[in-house]
Parts: sequence; C-alpha cells; structure tokens
Amino acid sequence: MEQRRATRAILKLRPGESVLDVGCGPGFLAAEMADEVGPRGRVVGIDVSPDMLALAREQCGRFGQIDIRDGDAIALPFADAMFDVVISTQVYEYVHDIAKALGEVTRVLRLGGRLLVVATDWESSVWANSDEARMARVLEAWREHGAESRLPRKLPKLLRDAGFKLDPVHAIPIINIEYDPNNYGYSMVQVMAKFAVGRQQLTQHDADAWAADLQARHERGEYFFSVNRYVFVARK
Repeated sequence: MEQRRATRAILKLRPGESVLDVGCGPGFLAAEMADEVGPRGRVVGIDVSPDMLALAREQCGRFGQIDIRDGDAIALPFADAMFDVVISTQVYEYVHDIAKALGEVTRVLRLGGRLLVVATDWESSVWANSDEARMARVLEAWREHGAESRLPRKLPKLLRDAGFKLDPVHAIPIINIEYDPNNYGYSMVQVMAKFAVGRQQLTQHDADAWAADLQARHERGEYFFSVNRYVFVARK
C-alpha cells in the first residue's frame, strides 16, 4: 500500500486521463488510479496471468472506467497514441526484450505522455545474516528468477534510446526490522529459499539454515532487511 501511495504521488494523475497499467496483477493500483482519473478517465489493465486477471476483474468490477484484459508487454494490443500515461511496476525485470517493450510504450503513448516504471535492484539489498558467503549465493541464485535483476541501473539508457526524456529518479526503500509473516522480507525469504535450492550449489539444508538464521536474529532483536525500488518517470 505504501509503495502504491508513493507511486501515485510521483505520477500525479489528472481527472480525465487515459492510463495503461502493464502487468496490473491483482488490480489494486488500477482501482486506486481509477479514483484519481475519475469517471471521465479510463484505466486499462493488462496481464499475461489468468489468475491475476481474475483477481483484477474482481477487485475492479465496481469501476465502469476500468477495463481488464489479457495482454503482453512486448505486443501491446492497442492502437497508436491511445494513452496519456503508461505505468508498469515490477514487471520489466521479467521481460527479456526491454527495448521492444519500451518501443511498444512509445507507440501507444500520445505525444507528451508519460511512462512510470518501478523496478527493484536486488544488489541494493541489505540483509543482516551470519553467513555472508551463503547470503551472496542466495542472491546470485535469485538473479536467475527474472530476465534482469539489475534493471534500474540500465533503465536510463534504455529509456533514452527509446526516445524518452527522464525526470529525476526516486527511490522507495523497503525496510523491515522484524522477521514477521506480514512483512515483505519474510515473504521473500520463503520464495527465494525455495527457488535457490539446486542453484549456486545451494541445498535444501542451506536454504533452511538461511531462514533459521534470520529467525534467530529476529528472536535476538538483530533482524534487519532493506531493499530499494526505483521509480522512473519518462516523457515522450
């Protein structure tokens, strides 16, 4: 919720604008943006996941100005110059052809339109732990999870090459000081530990020991996790 609030504050949507949400997921952001563009505006959300599309349609069903449909970031199913705004949060890290995806955004944006991209660089993470070598192997294994785990450091050139002009870049830090199931860091341990097994010579024992170490640090009051998400606003 905090990230969505920060993202919307940076984007500054106006009543009546037409917005495309690339990789809309469960539709929480699309619903919030619909409130901001109002009944004269429009929000279109696309995703490749049938499960996410079903959740988004349920979440956004009360809004007449929201359209949720199947769509791929590298082949946007829309006419040229259709949108005032395109937004994509935590999606382009999983797209293998970023240049093509940004070219599609350029095509569907109107002149003067703006693109907002939120992306994580996992090398910005700080995770207090008792085995730095194991931690490095977990993070190296996690790099294989997406197409580009270091996307933020490459985005400025990619956006300029696509013809965009960049606004100042913002950072949204995620900080957890408790190993709590309600926190982002905890949920990522569950996902990353499962994914890491069999990669970088990590065994199930290694994954379990990593999680156990973080739990022990929490019990001693020593737990700390942080990672940065970066927000890019680019104008056509």
